Amino acid sequence: MAEADRLRDYRGKRDFDRTGEPRGRGASGGDMPRFVVQIHDASTMHFDFRLQVGDVLKSWSIPKGPSADPKDKRLAVPTEDHPLEYEEFEGVIPSGEYGGGTVIVWDHGTYEPLSHDRQGRPVDFAESLQRGHATFRLSGSKLHGEYALTRFRGGGDGEEAWLLVKRSGDAARPHGTPDPRRARSAKSGRTLAQVASETAGE
Repeated sequence: MAEADRLRDYRGKRDFDRTGEPRGRGASGGDMPRFVVQIHDASTMHFDFRLQVGDVLKSWSIPKGPSADPKDKRLAVPTEDHPLEYEEFEGVIPSGEYGGGTVIVWDHGTYEPLSHDRQGRPVDFAESLQRGHATFRLSGSKLHGEYALTRFRGGGDGEEAWLLVKRSGDAARPHGTPDPRRARSAKSGRTLAQVASETAGE
């Protein structure tokens, strides 16, 4: 599927004359696939977890955010694909626009696909997501180690729901459950309140 088609839903929901979000112009992804976790203070506070797959960011909304504790199974609800440039987006989406609210980059970095079949052979990462189970190793400023995304509901025409879980037995650097209102951006060091106030003053 062409990049323009993958971003049709994304672009159709936004008025780029009003929002500072990137339209998406086919940015290069580099040697290693990228990931980003953004805190989004919209109608409900949540974390957006995005993995580069090909030329887009596959995206999930995670109400409680990722956890470094393997006992925590975090609900992850798929959202529309985003352009690669969204990894850098931090600012305020205007009220009345889709997803209106403040966004900061809580963590970003690279990831290594780890999905294999039952014979131990590597499986294409996009294919593993289509099958409903993908494993990967994150290398970010806050998140490190192996994680898995598993679909437990939906698929096809049904509403999907996934779980994001830290793999057990991994030497994690626990960060605890972040308080989104006190969390600082991995990009700028700012909090949600600081980004909102600075944007309002521009």
